[in-house]
Amino acid sequence: MAEVEVLRDAAVLIDGNRIAWVGQRTEAPVADRVVEVSGVIFPGFVDSHTHAVFGGPRLEDHERRALGIDYKAIAAAGGGILQSVRDVRARSEAELVTLTRGRIATLLAHGATTIEVKSGYGLELEAELKQLRVIQTVGGALPVTLIPTFLGAHEVPPEYRGQRAAYVERVCEEMIPAVAREGLALCCDVFCEPGVFSGAETRTILTAARRHGLAPKLHADELEGSGGAELAVELGALSADHLAGISDAGVRALAASPTIAVLLPATMMFLGKRTQAPARRLIDAGAAVALATDYNPGTSPTVSLPLVMALGVSQLGMRHAEVVTAVTINAAAAVGLAADRGQIAPGCVADLVVAGVEDWREVAYWIGANIVSAVWTQGSACPPLEPLLS
Repeated sequence: MAEVEVLRDAAVLIDGNRIAWVGQRTEAPVADRVVEVSGVIFPGFVDSHTHAVFGGPRLEDHERRALGIDYKAIAAAGGGILQSVRDVRARSEAELVTLTRGRIATLLAHGATTIEVKSGYGLELEAELKQLRVIQTVGGALPVTLIPTFLGAHEVPPEYRGQRAAYVERVCEEMIPAVAREGLALCCDVFCEPGVFSGAETRTILTAARRHGLAPKLHADELEGSGGAELAVELGALSADHLAGISDAGVRALAASPTIAVLLPATMMFLGKRTQAPARRLIDAGAAVALATDYNPGTSPTVSLPLVMALGVSQLGMRHAEVVTAVTINAAAAVGLAADRGQIAPGCVADLVVAGVEDWREVAYWIGANIVSAVWTQGSACPPLEPLLS
């Protein structure tokens, strides 16, 4: 992960939507048009874990946490994931499209050219399909690649409290087939955590998802080690995400597998946690590590991958080269696109980000500043976007 190639006074030749050549500018082939840029060109960043389709922010949760109230008490007071569920269920699809479009534009303006977006704030069929249709609509309206993920198993909805098995059955027998039939998702995620979905329930749901052609992903070992990472490897998941509570066995399992460890340092920081996922142990063991924003209304209202990269260095002990790898090629692997995203190489999709800095390491240095000065997606320069977070 620490091996990145840095070219100085370089050029990239784009042919259509793909990169045709990269090398020293003095050796560049003749091109129809030349665009001069100042700064550092990176591969388009890949944000491999977001929950960008939601209604309003959970401001009360934020204040309650500051006063020392834990998640269970917040949820009992009407907050938490289920607050967002009530909100999304009540909003129209058109309203969610407007909100989501502004948020995706903000992520893109910070350099994320490929973004995984989960459902999971519906927890019943029509509301989940509504969220996934929003992702499809926004992806068709903006110059960005969105990877839709079905997360019907984000929490047990209130109408199924005391009927967990019935809800798992509904996810497997009704929701997953409908999502697959309408072609609305590429992946399926489950929040595998004590008190949410057990390992056995997660295995049942993701096995059903694979039967319907959806690639498995897991929220795993976020706060407690429960074997989520090992289960992700067993199921051949694209990624195991969070991992602050991962066990030594989980580290070993990921290191011996192609499953990507997606770490979300902004989440732990926003929650006020004093521990982070063990990035150094994972990397030193040989695991492939990615970083993502976990952009969501309750635990990580974070729109900037460069900010997450800075946290990777300062909070996770990662090298500058490692955090670049973690938001490019490794993050592309976490959404199944490592073949043609996340690197500046001939044949790859021409997603490029220009950072207005002199040294490439500065992308993970200027914490809180947006150093992205230009973005190309699929070979075309993105017009100025109007970010919207409300």
